[in-house]
Amino acid sequence: MTRLLILVLTLVAALPARAADGDGVLIVAGGCFWCVESDFDHVPGVIETVSGYTGGHLDNPTYEQVSHGGTGHLEAVRIRFDPAKTSYAKLVEIFWRTIDPTDAGGQFCDRGHSYTTAIFPLNAEQKRIAEASKNKLDESGKLGAPIATKIIDAGPFYPAEGYHQDFYTKSPIRYRFYRFNCGRDNRVDQLWGTEARMGLEYH
Repeated sequence: MTRLLILVLTLVAALPARAADGDGVLIVAGGCFWCVESDFDHVPGVIETVSGYTGGHLDNPTYEQVSHGGTGHLEAVRIRFDPAKTSYAKLVEIFWRTIDPTDAGGQFCDRGHSYTTAIFPLNAEQKRIAEASKNKLDESGKLGAPIATKIIDAGPFYPAEGYHQDFYTKSPIRYRFYRFNCGRDNRVDQLWGTEARMGLEYH
């Protein structure tokens, strides 16, 4: 082995370890992505939320294609967070308490595959955490029905059209009207009681 090669290997070994893929990112589907964005933007430690589509077989799907069905995608949100201020495990626990995990047909007034719920782990550790959390919730019988939320290995995530991003701040009246009429908060409160929307600053 040449001196140069030894030097290069020594320098590489001295470099800090690269963070595991997915560190600081949670991807979830919780029905209408406007609502998931709104909920998680209020969680301490969350840096950014992006509405999008994932879990399907069509590249660069549009909202119309996903809503029409047949692409396999779910409305989802990619959540970037600061691991020094919160954790993947904590955000998964908060996620459960912002949705109806027992509903296999959609969420609240939004029905169909694209509105079903899922967690999309980006690595083995995230998958372990998500599965353990789901199993614990299921075994507790707390919600009185099996947990329907799926855990699916993450694939391509396609950001939604610009008008969907931060919709709750761009069109607050329309957003509040939609959320109220969809019955989202009433159902979450009914299911979770005092734990509903646990961890959100406004709760």
